[in-house]
Amino acid sequence: MPVAENIDLVRRWFKEVWNEGSSKTIYELMAPNATGIGQELHGGVIHGPAEFEALWKRLHGAFPNIKITIEDAFGADNKVVARWSAVMTHTGDDLGTPATGKQVRITGTTIVRIEGGKIVEGWDNWDQLALMEQLKSNTAASA
Repeated sequence: MPVAENIDLVRRWFKEVWNEGSSKTIYELMAPNATGIGQELHGGVIHGPAEFEALWKRLHGAFPNIKITIEDAFGADNKVVARWSAVMTHTGDDLGTPATGKQVRITGTTIVRIEGGKIVEGWDNWDQLALMEQLKSNTAASA
């Protein structure tokens, strides 16, 4: 696929999977044998759409109104890089932290490799520490 189409695919992923909450799009755009690194735990690997969907459900359960904005996106050959920010409200307990009801903001960078119109590899680097600090701070502030 041309680079512009790969960038469009990544933009569609963020729009539909995260902002619109479509688990169907996970299976449409992610290859069955895809791997992902950095989505959840440092150094952890996610294998395939079903494992990604499980993470997606936990994150959407904790932050059902997540909205991600693509700040920059560019590509070369079959890889796309997206720099993004997210704003969301912590209203669920799905991550093992009691809901605070507070809004948080995080930033991250995602790199994906695309083959045959499907995401086959993904690497994420997002500010999990900032998320946890905001939740901890927000929890203390609401007590």
